[in-house]
Amino acid sequence: MAKVIESEPTSINLVGAGTVIKGNIVSNGDIRIDGNLLGTIESKGKVVVGSTGSIEGDVVCTNADISGSVKGKVTVAELLTLKATSGVEGDIFIGKLVIEPGAMFVGKCSMEKSR
Repeated sequence: MAKVIESEPTSINLVGAGTVIKGNIVSNGDIRIDGNLLGTIESKGKVVVGSTGSIEGDVVCTNADISGSVKGKVTVAELLTLKATSGVEGDIFIGKLVIEPGAMFVGKCSMEKSR
C-alpha cells in the first residue's frame, strides 16, 4: 500500500505599503514586501520586494525579485532578479543572477551552482 505524503500548503504573505515592521520574519511560504522591514527575513519560498518596499537587514531565501531597496547581505539559493528600479547595497550570494538595465548594486557577488 502506497503512503500518501501531504505537503504543507505554501502561504503568500504581504507587508503592505506604509507598513513598518521592526524585527525578523521567518516564513515557509512566499512573501512580498511593499512596506519597510527593519530586520532580517528568512523564507523557504520567494521574496519579492516591490518598488515601494525596503529592507534594512539580511535576506535568505530560495528565489527573490527585487524592485525596491535592500541594505544588507542577500543569500538566494536559486535565482535573484534585480529589476530596473532596484537598489541593493550589500554582498550577494546566489545561484543565478539577472540584472535589468537601471538596477543599482553596490557590493560583492559570489555565485555558486548549489547553495
